[in-house]
Amino acid sequence: MREIQLRDAKAKLSAVVDEAMRGKPAVITRHGKRQAVVVSYEEWERLSTVPSFGRLLTAAPLTAEDLPDRDNSPRGNRNSDFRCISSIPT
Repeated sequence: MREIQLRDAKAKLSAVVDEAMRGKPAVITRHGKRQAVVVSYEEWERLSTVPSFGRLLTAAPLTAEDLPDRDNSPRGNRNSDFRCISSIPT
């Protein structure tokens, strides 16, 4: 992706947009920092309709067997293989 300074993008906006429409987006910089990206409307629309992680999970073809059993015990009473160490020998 090419970078172009804001003042150059202003002067050549039509060309920058034409390139974006051909699949070549441009990063617009101001004072050396990336500030914006010019992409085609089609690309922006595609990127802006990406489903959320939650929607992807709910649409996944999972069955009950795919999921682990849920631990419903209270937090303090869970069995653990870890033991509390009261002092560490030096």
